[in-house]
Amino acid sequence: MDAAFTAEQDEIRRTLRELLAKRSGPEEVRAAALTGAGYDPGLWRRLARDLGLAGLALPEADGGVGGGPADLALACEETGRALAPSPLLATAVLAAPLLAALAGPAQRAGLLPRIAAGELTATLAVPGTALATALALTGENVPGEWAGGGRAGGVQARVDMAEGGWRLYGEAEQVLDGHSAGLLLVAAHTGGFARSRTLLFLVRADAPGLVRTRQTALDETRPQGRVQLREVPAELLGADDEAAVCAALAATGRLAAAVLAAEAVGAAAQALARTLEHVGTREQFGRPIGSFQAVKHRLADVYVQVQAARSAAYYAAWDPHQGTLALAQGLEALRTAAGEAVQLHGGIGFTWEHEAHLYFKRAAADELLFGPVHRLRGHAAERAGLFAPAGAAAVPAGPAARAARTPAGSAPDVPPNTPRLDQEVAV
Repeated sequence: MDAAFTAEQDEIRRTLRELLAKRSGPEEVRAAALTGAGYDPGLWRRLARDLGLAGLALPEADGGVGGGPADLALACEETGRALAPSPLLATAVLAAPLLAALAGPAQRAGLLPRIAAGELTATLAVPGTALATALALTGENVPGEWAGGGRAGGVQARVDMAEGGWRLYGEAEQVLDGHSAGLLLVAAHTGGFARSRTLLFLVRADAPGLVRTRQTALDETRPQGRVQLREVPAELLGADDEAAVCAALAATGRLAAAVLAAEAVGAAAQALARTLEHVGTREQFGRPIGSFQAVKHRLADVYVQVQAARSAAYYAAWDPHQGTLALAQGLEALRTAAGEAVQLHGGIGFTWEHEAHLYFKRAAADELLFGPVHRLRGHAAERAGLFAPAGAAAVPAGPAARAARTPAGSAPDVPPNTPRLDQEVAV
């Protein structure tokens, strides 16, 4: 595998960095986040239509660019560097892969070209705070454990006997861009108690009975909305196949983890760069504080952590199966870089209005949405088989463990001439 970036990928990075440097400074980011949509529509048109980011990872047959996870990760590393608020994550990373994996021919033809062209934004709506579990990032996405469970909560779906199709009722509280997306992919229960299963449904923004409210979020650059469905007409996405839905969600989760890892690395690198700039100009005792050995050591540790996270993120971009661990590394690096930025900016860094807090809030909010770090790593370890299965009898260490692992009638795997434990050994 050639892990070097192509000329086209380098061009994506350069073009995005130049555009975002002009259009997404700290003041522009704050102003865009406070608008009704939560982002700058003009900038989104440039990103989606002119640069093709909305369809970057979609096949050319669906109107996309035909790129892969690495292209999308590089793009999101640059948007993460600027903390640019946009529907890119919800539309291109969460919704579009699910549509590509599950939609029938008519649904693909009607939706994916519009998404690729930047004409339609979309998002994934799951109940409660279960987004990380639904994407199989912090646990297996067993439907009964994250989608509300039968009639006990979440969103329910029933067949509309009078008009055909489906009707949804229920609520999803923390939906990325849920207040502004033109299309919602809603996870809902159907089948009652006898044949309960979780499926995905398409809900249009203008559907009757749909009530959407923007929520107050810690990170205003990552807007969230509450979605209430009151007998809302919906269309089943793809076939009535719960196993396919869970598999598509898990695959989307792997892609999202790789992309989010790169995004976190971009934000961490920029937080570190701004801190280096500050300590190089801020003086105490007649010299820049960046010349103090203690400050150098702290920033050197952050640099090493960010570079390690970047390596993990790039590796995951080529192999999304490693995305969960890369995301844990990226979120941890962002948390450390943002914390040091607040500390080393001194008194001004502790003011809520300072730029450092944009990165600090992004680090905290991403862990709340997609983590936390220890659960990401724990689930990755379980998948890798590092933990004993639940209920398995623990085998003690030492000779008893070796005996338990040695088949009856066979010799233990020990070097020759090793004295047995029940023999006397001359000293």
